[in-house]
Amino acid sequence: MEDTDQQADLPLVPATRADIKALETELLGGERKLRRREVAAGAGVSLLSARKIWRAMGFPNLGDDDVAFTERDQEALTTVVDLVRTNVVTEEAAISITRSIGQMTDRMVVWQIEALVEDLVAEHGVSDAAARRAVVSELPQLIDSLEKVLIYSYRRQLNAGVQRLAVRAQAGLEASAEGRDGAEDDAPLPLARAVGFADLVSYTSLSRRMNEKTLARLVTRFETICSEIISVGGGRLVKTVGDEVLFNCETPVAGAEISLALAEAMAADEFLPQARVSMVWGRVLSRLGDIYGPTVNLAARLTSLAQPGTVLIDAATAASLAEDERFVLIPQEVQEVRGFGAIHPVLLARGTGRGLVVD
Repeated sequence: MEDTDQQADLPLVPATRADIKALETELLGGERKLRRREVAAGAGVSLLSARKIWRAMGFPNLGDDDVAFTERDQEALTTVVDLVRTNVVTEEAAISITRSIGQMTDRMVVWQIEALVEDLVAEHGVSDAAARRAVVSELPQLIDSLEKVLIYSYRRQLNAGVQRLAVRAQAGLEASAEGRDGAEDDAPLPLARAVGFADLVSYTSLSRRMNEKTLARLVTRFETICSEIISVGGGRLVKTVGDEVLFNCETPVAGAEISLALAEAMAADEFLPQARVSMVWGRVLSRLGDIYGPTVNLAARLTSLAQPGTVLIDAATAASLAEDERFVLIPQEVQEVRGFGAIHPVLLARGTGRGLVVD
């Protein structure tokens, strides 16, 4: 604790040009010495093929005369190209996989830098601008640790994804077949999932009245609570869009437990507004790290029908939970829903048991 206090008392040092250059050299693996045609030729591919991969990675377009690349860029390009050359994956798959890496790491580094800036502001009492000037000086001591944790997390997440999306996929389809005749809109889709949304009530009007720090605190607290509950419940947080989270999990019971826990957590939090929550058990298409299909659309529609602090599900999902004493199911009035016609919403409430415990 004493070390932390001493660190907080140290003055922030704005990064110099030499600091910025040194950090870039470390991150890029050397100085920029190569042009794009040289990198493509070194990897043994056409410039057109190289540009496809760089675009997928999220890099800006560069001219022939721009000295922008290092030997590490050439190594990375060769690595991707070799996957296609050796017939491990097709070019289309290689581009898609590369795009996933580019998009996910882009969001990740923005998140990390903003977290560091916020921490510097809080610990040193400096302005946001001063913290951003100083963050370059803080990064070198973090790079190796962050990289190790990134590789560790990637391997753990890849293992979990294989289990979820390949090993247990057939069992999920068989479980979801109960009570269905095969004519449903989502029948051809390959994965059975409980899909849920949680939407903060009155977020738009609240955000207009909040200053920057308060809004940042609200968004951070909302996503932190949601991600913890969804993880503990065995689900996956698919994405967060401002005041709303989309999640999925492999069984309707898990979806119900997560949904109730989300509604209860928001209602009990003194800082956050209440949430409207929905959940639908059905089949989905998984692509680009997202999920698609009628099940997702219906869950989104149900969210708008839910009252603050409550969870709505559809009749088919209710049927899958009907024999479980952990849940109370209260039929609601029939509603006309755009794209679905008349649906029978059911209010999901807590029955016996403790529910999810987030320690």
